[in-house]
Parts: sequence; C-alpha cells; structure tokens
Amino acid sequence: MTLTQPAWTKTVTLAITGASGAQYGLRLLQCLLAAEVRVWLLMSDAARVVIDTETDCRLPDGDDSELQAFLARRFGAADGQLQLFGKRDWFSPVASGTGAASSLVICPASGGTLSAIACGASNNLIERAADVALKERRQLILVPREAPYSEIHLENMLKLTRMGAMILPASPGFYQKPQSVEDLVDFVVARLLDQLGVAQQLLPRWGTE
Repeated sequence: MTLTQPAWTKTVTLAITGASGAQYGLRLLQCLLAAEVRVWLLMSDAARVVIDTETDCRLPDGDDSELQAFLARRFGAADGQLQLFGKRDWFSPVASGTGAASSLVICPASGGTLSAIACGASNNLIERAADVALKERRQLILVPREAPYSEIHLENMLKLTRMGAMILPASPGFYQKPQSVEDLVDFVVARLLDQLGVAQQLLPRWGTE
C-alpha cells in the first residue's frame, strides 16, 4: 500500500532572527501548524539565544534534526509538516526560485537582517530566501521589533517596501482590551495570518462583537 503525502493547505517559509520578540515567531509557528500549513523553518544562531533568554522554551543543543524534532513535538506538527533548514543549506527549496514557497515571513526581523536584505546580501539562508522572494516577486513580510528606529532602519524599510516587501512591525493594538502579554502577541500574529491568507480566530474583526 502506498502512503499518500498529507495535503497541506499551503507552504510558508518562516524565518526567526535574533531581534527581541521571539514570542511572535514561535506563536506564529504554532498557529501555522495548527492551521495545517506546511512550514519551512529558518532560525539564526542569535534567534536561538534570544528564545532561551525571552521564553521558557529550552532548545536542545544538538544538530538541526534534533531541534526540528523538538519543535515538532512541542507544537504538535504532523509528520513532514515542519522542516528546519540550516543557515548554510544551499540545496534547500528556499534557496532557489524554482523551489521556494510562495510566502516568506521573517518574524522577528533584526535590523541587521533588514540591512542585508535591502543590500542584496546572501551570506546565509535567511538572506538568500529573502533575495529569492524579492526577485521572484513573491510575498515577503518583515516584522521588525526595534525602538527607536534610526534613519538607517527607516531607509532600509522604505527601500524594501519599494521593492515589494511588506513591513509589518510588531506594534500590537489595544482596542481589543488585551488582558495579557499573550493577547498582545496574538494581535500581531493575527495580522500576519491575515496577510498570509490563513484563517484565524485570535483577533475579532473590526466592527463585530
């Protein structure tokens, strides 16, 4: 008997960098997996440090396969639904326009990552994946989490916007009367899911009860 591959609703590439706000990236990962979206995950070395610092998620010290298995268990991924690619995995689907997913979200996006993408650097897989998204005119969403912004940050964000990327800063709203930090995180994640076309119940629609 031949086993068929699960029919994922879509595939999204999620990159997590070393900016503060690791909670946004991990919550987005959880929601995408729950929505039966296949996720190709990229994670910088700095992101692993920030996750250990800002959250109760203690990542294993092993190789990428061990980390992938850990995250799949923690967030309830189905077999084959979550795949982690290393920073030098140039043969991964996201490294080429012929294999990349239609959407790339970098959440959170550090100032250094913004700069590298705006300048066309491809020194690691996250930067290369963003370069591919831009050249192929595919959806690229960047979630900067910085305050205040310098002129360099603003110039890079404007440059990327003009290239077709979307800048969606980690700026939660308050009209939904949040009761917890998790509510603030969910506000931003809900906006990301909306942009990705993934159904969400995290945030009530404006004008509804």
